[in-house]
Amino acid sequence: MSDTDRPEVAAAPKPAFELGTGPGRVLVWFYGVFTVAAASRSIVQMIMDFDRAPLAYVLSALAAVVYGFITYSLVRGGEKARRAALVCCAAELLGVLVVGAWTLAEPAAFPDATVWSDFGMGYLFIPVILPVTGMIWLRRAKTVAV
Repeated sequence: MSDTDRPEVAAAPKPAFELGTGPGRVLVWFYGVFTVAAASRSIVQMIMDFDRAPLAYVLSALAAVVYGFITYSLVRGGEKARRAALVCCAAELLGVLVVGAWTLAEPAAFPDATVWSDFGMGYLFIPVILPVTGMIWLRRAKTVAV
């Protein structure tokens, strides 16, 4: 009798795919760093100069919340977390594209930069690359887990 014919081997559950392993670990690191960076920046700016550019500071705080949720979802793992992170990555990409275009079209609306200004140019374009990379990883995670 071979291993595949034995019922206890054939019925063994497949190990769950961990979102935060392999390349996912790099995403967790980047999203964690961006969570801290965006949150710190927005908190300091809101305390010191909120009247100067409230829209920019609130958008940076929103980016920090999105980054934090994606970080949590990647660490938590599981299918629900994968789907939630995928939706948040898509929303993040949409935010980067909208805010990036808005800052180029109407610079007067943003007297100070946000994390997503100019498509993340102040952060080496990582804010526009990160959600695309995240969505690719999360899509791959679905096919591996199935």
